[in-house]
Amino acid sequence: MTTITRNLPWFIRDLGVSIVGKECYTSLIENLDFGDVKCIKYSISKGLGIGIVVGGSIVKVPQVLLIVRAKSARGLSLPAYILETLSYAITLEYAYRNEFPFSTYGENLFLTIQNVLITLLIILHAPRGTDKTANAVIASLGMLVFFLATSIIPLPLLALLQVTTLPLSLFSKIPQIRQNSRAQSTGQLSAFAVVSQVLGCAARLFTTATEVGDNIVSAGFALALVLNLVLGAQLWMYWGRDDVRERVAVPAEKFKSRASPAVAAYEPTPVAWERSATPPPQSPATGGRKWARKVD
Repeated sequence: MTTITRNLPWFIRDLGVSIVGKECYTSLIENLDFGDVKCIKYSISKGLGIGIVVGGSIVKVPQVLLIVRAKSARGLSLPAYILETLSYAITLEYAYRNEFPFSTYGENLFLTIQNVLITLLIILHAPRGTDKTANAVIASLGMLVFFLATSIIPLPLLALLQVTTLPLSLFSKIPQIRQNSRAQSTGQLSAFAVVSQVLGCAARLFTTATEVGDNIVSAGFALALVLNLVLGAQLWMYWGRDDVRERVAVPAEKFKSRASPAVAAYEPTPVAWERSATPPPQSPATGGRKWARKVD
């Protein structure tokens, strides 16, 4: 068997070496040494990392589509997405400047881009009475300035910013958790995005410990995992409540739409003649004699 694995085509060999390194490729692929625990863990970490990066490129697309189709960002917290975007951007720049393997942080690039888009959609679908265009421009410029600043500041200061991603992760989820709790609904929150983030954070804890060993980054993923689990629990608790409300509301709306204009426009007027000196005219059929006797 090793005769075959040691003579694989060059493009397969080069791809394997680029993913797991020459040492682990030789041990696991060429020599079929499945007792090499170190290389097995490293290979699993690489596989998970690549899967997370690929998944991160589409994980929030369902959230974008939900907002666009519904033309509403109901249930989504703007402060939560702004803080989450800042956290992703800091982690992305910190990992890039420290030359971590792309498979350990690449999803942050795609998550940052998708979060910027969702943030702008939330602003554009804000309630009436707000200057949506101005707010979108201000938010875009603010995020651009922030991204540029993180790319030029000294590395020690960037490391300090990376520490701030811990409270940023906390405060980015609390507004969304609180909003869900108050509304007893998750609105347009995407279940696919939340579940994917739970799995991604769990996998990232393993890949970070295996390939990077940065305690700050690991702590950030651990906190994000806990908070995403809370969001997942809320999705499970409030699942289907919006559908129930819509089913209850639709018949009432249909009843209103089917009511005749005369009935809809009718409002009983107060009886103004009780204290009036001159009573309203009455037809003979409805008691004109009675009124005559009363006046007499």
